[in-house]
Amino acid sequence: MSIKSDRWIRRMAAEHGMIEPFEPGQVRSVGGNRVISFGTSSYGYDIRCANEFKIFTNINSAIVDPKNFDDSSFVDHVADVCIIPPNSFALARTVEYLRIPRDVLTICLGKSTYARCGIIVNVTPLEPEWEGHVTLEFSNTTPLPAKIYANEGVAQVLFLGSDEVCETSYRDRAGKYMGQRGVTLPKA
Repeated sequence: MSIKSDRWIRRMAAEHGMIEPFEPGQVRSVGGNRVISFGTSSYGYDIRCANEFKIFTNINSAIVDPKNFDDSSFVDHVADVCIIPPNSFALARTVEYLRIPRDVLTICLGKSTYARCGIIVNVTPLEPEWEGHVTLEFSNTTPLPAKIYANEGVAQVLFLGSDEVCETSYRDRAGKYMGQRGVTLPKA
């Protein structure tokens, strides 16, 4: 396996629509306003958070069960910022729609700007031939409310290329999160 460079990312985005919308460089300001960076970096791509959020709530006294998930566990929120309560959790999605090549696996890591504020961004690996909006998981590990900014960078995707194509891709096995759009809740 080898990590893919910025040149490879630009080529795959242009020729195969691997990332849409795609930013070929690193963006640090929009309209003269400073933003948490997004776009192509040296060996990865910094993805952005869309303005759709699902914030955990205990209003309905639901139990979090991954085999029988109750969507009343969340409050929907659409805005340019999301305030996550102390020691709580929220889901969001990427602005970008990704299409992962058959010989690539991605690992997604949170950006240090958020990590230094006690906000953990978790995303599972994106498997070969998976495609969709990435569902983002934010944990506020602090005793204070935490702010997430929509349309700004939240995590970096690293592309790991294999020297051979996988035998069975995510598409081949009809993975349950294939082609997801919007914030996607757990499926049993």
